[in-house]
Amino acid sequence: MQKVIRNVLMLAALPLAMNVAFAAKAEKAAAPAPAADSATLSAEAKAASGKTYFERCAGCHGMLRKGATGKNLEPQNTTKLGSSRLEKIMAYGTEGGMPNFDDILSKKELADMAKYVQMPADVPPEWGMKDMKESWKLVVPVAERPTKQMNKVNLQNVFAVTLRDSGEVALIDGDTKDIWGIVKTGYAVHISRISASGRYVHVIGRDGRYDLIDMWYETPKIVATMKAGYEARSVDTSKYKGYEDKYAVVGAYWPPQYAILDGETLEPLKLISTRGVTVDGEYHPEPRVASIVSSHDKPEWVINIKETGMIKLVDYSDIANLKEVTINSAKFLHDGGWDSTKRYFLVAANASNKVAVVDTKDGKLTALVDTAKIPHPGRGANFTHPKYGPVWATSHLGADVITLIGTDPKGHPEQAWKVVQELKNHGANSLFVKTHPKSKNLWADAPLNPDPELAGSVTVYNIDELGDPAAKSQVINLAAAADLGKTKGLQRVVHGEYNEKGDEIWFSVWTGNKTEPSAIVVVDDKTRTVKKVIKDKRLVTPTGKFNVHNTQHDVY
Repeated sequence: MQKVIRNVLMLAALPLAMNVAFAAKAEKAAAPAPAADSATLSAEAKAASGKTYFERCAGCHGMLRKGATGKNLEPQNTTKLGSSRLEKIMAYGTEGGMPNFDDILSKKELADMAKYVQMPADVPPEWGMKDMKESWKLVVPVAERPTKQMNKVNLQNVFAVTLRDSGEVALIDGDTKDIWGIVKTGYAVHISRISASGRYVHVIGRDGRYDLIDMWYETPKIVATMKAGYEARSVDTSKYKGYEDKYAVVGAYWPPQYAILDGETLEPLKLISTRGVTVDGEYHPEPRVASIVSSHDKPEWVINIKETGMIKLVDYSDIANLKEVTINSAKFLHDGGWDSTKRYFLVAANASNKVAVVDTKDGKLTALVDTAKIPHPGRGANFTHPKYGPVWATSHLGADVITLIGTDPKGHPEQAWKVVQELKNHGANSLFVKTHPKSKNLWADAPLNPDPELAGSVTVYNIDELGDPAAKSQVINLAAAADLGKTKGLQRVVHGEYNEKGDEIWFSVWTGNKTEPSAIVVVDDKTRTVKKVIKDKRLVTPTGKFNVHNTQHDVY
């Protein structure tokens, strides 16, 4: 009975959307050890704080609060700081990359959260193959779907835009700038990935809901859905010739695992746990799947395990006899992307302040590159430097620089897998850098900076001038250009994404509050002037934008 009561309390602390699924399994779930500290909350306050923690904090600090990109928030650490200090950290952020929440959370919410993180973390139940299959819903069988495109939209220039706090994805026609359709999805879709055929959009919500959107209908439509776990971040598809659209893979934060699915129906086929030891040889109960990329040159996915520092090269040619190559790198892997040749994969081990480089042709670690604090590249940015040749770039959560790493071991061996240059960003707390093969510009944001001016601006460099030590960047306040008026939340400019032609770059102006207006600013890449501001009441807290062509072909 005591175990059941503890699990009921656990349910109250987790997001309401998750409670129904948890309830059936609560009696079987392991209960945490009792608290040794004096921090207490009412059941209602704990439930609200648990929901906020899941939505705002778990991604960096972990469901079990053991830390990764963010600090360890277990009671033995948080109680030393005390409620007053914790409230200030949450309210104002830190120079190490922690964003401020004083514009999102009330003083009471901050005070309750300070108490919440001093209490033991609740351990969610497991979510296995049986649960996945029970959650799977084939909305439209493949045989009943259109046999040709039923609309006149240029699908290659469609943008899949995450509407974070409404739990939706907007499909925007990149040619007309009109919203083509809005699809109800999971909460805070983290990424959208495109099938090899370019027909389907695969979206994964932070709540583990995975939706398959078919763009051949008159308006985009979900044709299959399933739940991959209680928290998730990453999906991709099979892109190698002969396997187009055959498989999909989804990685979960909780439980720590990845699943292989049918690429056209999302039927779960195989489930693999990622629990195990770290590169230091210590067991970790929550090694989350941070990111996944699909090879174009072989039937293989690169799957990055955050807490262990292990990079998995997963051969999907025979999933009944699945083969994995495990590569040790550095702990707290996050996101990354291909170099320009798509042979080498570069991924940020962000809390270790390193970038790991993997040669996927030979299946070996090529290098561990030391960088500035907390690299956060997204997919990164590839371009040819006028002095150092092909490079890959990342910005940083914890430093106001853009790091350039040489990626040409044959043509520029002296610079290969080394930091060749650091460019000054307009602020720390950056999430994304972006360029395009047809562009001469390199862009970087800083949306988590607590300064409104910096959070609302972007830095842009002329790539052709980077060999000149006197080269200057341009800082553009896109939040001001969006003209949203006064808002309670900071107007944070985030996630540049190019259109298919590479002559426009789109940025989200995200207020972080679904009751306030947001916008998408379209910038002419050549003139660096605002071309269009997309405003619509349906654009609720837009964040990530994924152009179909660029995502399908890994153009960045």
